[in-house]
Amino acid sequence: MTNTPTQPPEHYFPRPPADDEISLVDIALILVRRWKMMAVIFLVVVLAALAFALSKTDTYRYVSIYNVAERQPSGSSGVGVLEAPKSVVSKIENYYFDAISADILEAKGLARFSFETQAEAPDNVAFLTISSEADEDSAALVKEYHQTLLDTVKQDQDQLLAKRKNTLEQQLQSAEESLEAAKQSTSESAAELVATYTANIVDIEQDLAYLAEGHVQRVAAQSRVPVGTSKALIMALAIVLGSMLAVMAAFIAEFAGTVRKASQQRG
Repeated sequence: MTNTPTQPPEHYFPRPPADDEISLVDIALILVRRWKMMAVIFLVVVLAALAFALSKTDTYRYVSIYNVAERQPSGSSGVGVLEAPKSVVSKIENYYFDAISADILEAKGLARFSFETQAEAPDNVAFLTISSEADEDSAALVKEYHQTLLDTVKQDQDQLLAKRKNTLEQQLQSAEESLEAAKQSTSESAAELVATYTANIVDIEQDLAYLAEGHVQRVAAQSRVPVGTSKALIMALAIVLGSMLAVMAAFIAEFAGTVRKASQQRG
């Protein structure tokens, strides 16, 4: 019977030395050898960030608030509005922004605004907001723009309120005339008609009492602190980025030097 030769276990074979492994001591030596290059890269990044931060103009948020015209709440709703704030915002975005911007830019001889403006309407409230982000040099222009927008919104709301009031007054007059006619009637249903018209008059008068004009609550109020990325955050990010780039550059330079030495030896 022929014996099949067996190979010794794998651990009997000697392992080749791991020349490609790197220890913490090697890493520290690389950083020490390349400290000058690392310092230069770190300073370049930090100084560039410092120059950018110092030249950066602070931007503030300017907010205007408009309370829409109100009417008697319907159903269980706690707030009754003549026109939903979101509908007013839609008008602002689709009509007023473009028309008013064109008029102001033409009057000022400008090509475009240096700031962006948006209108918002929070849920379940009777007001809307207009906000812009701009530097202090543009504060006067922002205020003029906001004021013109608010005046336009209020003018439109006043017209709606006048129409609603006129309609209610006509209904009230008609109900009062019908009430007088019912009082003078001798029909069997006269008493029932009097009660009905009286209730209608009370409801209409209540609707009229609830009507309230829309009004401007705030015009381009400036935020207390600048918005956007602060200068302190820019510098903190620059320090972190500069440190990372410096370390990466040190290892890349060390790798390039090793490759260059190996190629010279083989050549």
